[in-house]
Amino acid sequence: MNENHILELEEQKSELGKIEISPEVIEVIAGIAASEVDGVATMRGNFATGVAEKLGRKNHGKGVKVELDEEGIIVDVSVVITYGVSVPEIANLIQSNIKQALQTMTAIDIQAVNVHVVGVQFETHEHLDEEGK
Repeated sequence: MNENHILELEEQKSELGKIEISPEVIEVIAGIAASEVDGVATMRGNFATGVAEKLGRKNHGKGVKVELDEEGIIVDVSVVITYGVSVPEIANLIQSNIKQALQTMTAIDIQAVNVHVVGVQFETHEHLDEEGK
């Protein structure tokens, strides 16, 4: 692992120089890809991301942890799903969407995408009232 926690794309090295991608960029790409899947209610971050969002700072990498090693990257995603969806189906869609987005945007080898379902969100009464009208 690089000591500066920057992932170098060796296959993108040319006479012009090298390309480096920060793990934070990978977290953002994976976070957006996961939240695009229907059935994902929210991403689950830690206390610090919750405080930052309350202060008005949007964190697209929320709920995503990236580990770098010699064989590629491991992405861990923590999500809250919508009640009534198929957990295995949503998890597979999240894995596929993240893998496709990262390969398309970064050309990095992905070792694993681990999905952690940490909660279920039920419909709120406001949402039910709007549908009932």
